Amino acid sequence: MNKSQGLVSFKDVSVNFTQAEGQWLDSAQKILYRDVMLENYSNLVSVGCLISKTDVTSQLEQGEEPWIIEVEFSSQSLPDNIR
Repeated sequence: MNKSQGLVSFKDVSVNFTQAEGQWLDSAQKILYRDVMLENYSNLVSVGCLISKTDVTSQLEQGEEPWIIEVEFSSQSLPDNIR
């Protein structure tokens, strides 16, 4: 058995949705998502991980939807060698 020792971050145990993906979740799924994300945060803190609250965690505690906003880029804003 290969044991890998390393630090675990909240990012390692979190799931992020875009705004479009979040719209596909029904209310029960949104509640489950909130509960699991807050529990993951609480579990990491309880085992001694020194992590600060993320924007997502704060938004979930306040009942807000923490969906990631997708940014659309125009090809006009890209350098010529990337278009």
